[in-house]
Parts: sequence; C-alpha cells; structure tokens
Amino acid sequence: MVSRGPLGIIACEAGRPFAEKVAGFLKQIAVKENAENHIKIIDAKETHFANTEIKTEINESIRGYDIFIVQAVENSTLPYSINDNLMALLSAIDAARRCDAHYITAILPVFPYARQDKSLVREGITASMIAKLLEDAGADRIVTLDVHNEAIAGFLRAAKFENLHASKNIIEFIRTSIGTANLVVVSPDVGGARRANHYAKELNAGLAMIHKERDYSSPSQIEKVTLLGNVDGKNVLLVDDMIGTGGTAVKTIELLREEHKPKEIHFACSLPLLNGKAKELLAKAHKEGILTSVIGTDAVYHGGDEFLKANPWYKEVSVAKYFARVIFNINHYRSLSELMR
Repeated sequence: MVSRGPLGIIACEAGRPFAEKVAGFLKQIAVKENAENHIKIIDAKETHFANTEIKTEINESIRGYDIFIVQAVENSTLPYSINDNLMALLSAIDAARRCDAHYITAILPVFPYARQDKSLVREGITASMIAKLLEDAGADRIVTLDVHNEAIAGFLRAAKFENLHASKNIIEFIRTSIGTANLVVVSPDVGGARRANHYAKELNAGLAMIHKERDYSSPSQIEKVTLLGNVDGKNVLLVDDMIGTGGTAVKTIELLREEHKPKEIHFACSLPLLNGKAKELLAKAHKEGILTSVIGTDAVYHGGDEFLKANPWYKEVSVAKYFARVIFNINHYRSLSELMR
C-alpha cells in the first residue's frame, strides 16, 4: 500500500479529546485497509510555564513520519486562551520539524482569527498572519472545518489548505433524528445563502433567507432583521457556519417566533463556539419554548457527555470519523474531492 510514510498523531493538550476520537476511528479504518501497523499515537508533552510560555517535547523518534498535529483552539474547558492554544500548536509544529518529520499537517477544526479575513477600516488581516505563522513554523498542510471565508486558502504561499464541510454529517442527523416533513431551511444572513440552499436541496425542503442590518459600532450587534420567505406553521432549520456569543441567533429566533409563527426552530452549525453568555442565552430560549434545539459538531469541545447531559437543548454530531478518513486518504495519496463535497 503506497503511503507518505508511517502515520503519526500528535495531540496538543486542548486538542486531545478530539484527537483521541479521531485516532480511534483511524485505527478502525486501518484494520479494514490492512494498515493497522502503519498508525501510531506519538508520545509528546506540552508544558505551560508559570510565566505563560509554552513548550512541546516529542519523546520518541518521528524521523520520516507523516505527522498530523491536532489542536482545538476553542476548547473552553481548559484555562488557556485561543492565543495559548495557537502558540502550543506552533510549538508542536516546530518540534516536529526539528525532529525531521517527513510531512507535517495541522489539524485545526476551528481556524483561529478566521473572521479577521479582510480590512474594512484601519485594521490588520489577522487570518493572513495566522496562515503565514503556521506555514513558517513548518506546516505543509492545514486541515480545517467550514472556515469562515474560503479565500483564506489564498493567504498560504506554499502549504496546502483543506476546508472540510460538516454538512453531510449534520444532514444525516437531521434526516434520522428530526425528520424532513414540513421543513424549511433558513439562512440567517445573505452571506450564508449558498450553504442554506445546499441543505434545502439535500433535505428536499423549502428555503428562506433573513436580511440583517448590522450596527458596526459594536461587535455582534444587529439593528434590524427581515425575513424573505415563508415559515408560518413550518419546522425551521436555521443553518450557519458558527454560533459565537449567541446574541444574533436568539434575536433571529425571536423574530421568527413573534412575526411568523413556525412550529419548531432548530439551529444547526458546524462550529458551536458558544462564547461569552451563549450557553445561558440558548438555554433560556429553549426553556421558554422558542428554540427547539441547537445542533453542533464535536469540532468544538465543551466537555463531552457531561455537557450533553447538562444541556438537553444541545445535540452533538461527530465529525471525528470524517477527519479520520481525510487523514488516512492524505497519508495514502488518495483523493479528497468526494469527502469535501
């Protein structure tokens, strides 16, 4: 079996829960493909010093390995910031490069600073800087999920950029757990129209769109929301790439409830960041009966089964097997195009 060399997984501390899931599925795939001796979880240690510096040590030889480093920068269960987790990833990439890994791929389910992808006023394009930092540290490839702007791939000078899509996994969950009868897919903004159209086609559902007028004087503030389409008496599926603070999501849900009277409202997203008071806002909306559920993926770690038990409004769809198959295909020079549709 042709490959890029033995496959090694390095888990950064914040990325460990997702890395363990991916590794489990990788082993299952490897057994089916008769390549189980080809995959190894690399022994590595991440140290956080008292002055907040971070160091990664790799405790075994990885010379000639095809290394995949898994990091979850948005893991809020640990006392580390996004910047801490980013620095830990850069440290791990640099360590792997110095240990003479053959290839190095950064597995980043959430690409940090992805929303800082253009300059509207006197501001930096930080997403470009992050891409270059990862590349300069030694990453040959970056694999992420539903990045906020696909043009970010153009910020890389030589490294490859693979943007995976969680829609297949979420659509399958909708079909089996919620159902498609009387369903209308709603895009919460004009920018998400293509995504919503894809969901609507795959689910054979209706389509509507929301137009927002933003107040750019404050972050995540909306002045006015208008619905384009009909959701009266329908089951609504709002789809977006992420939920940040939850304010916009709840305001959108309130508008639909107050002015258009849908039966159920589900909000599905690839990246459930749930920053700030998002969990409290969404839990309150669920308790008041205006929100039926939030459907997110395990690309963002919130605490596993404990979080799911404590928050019945939240439904988690795993993308770990999807990432495992992508990693296996990369290692074995196989096509990714079907996996990325």
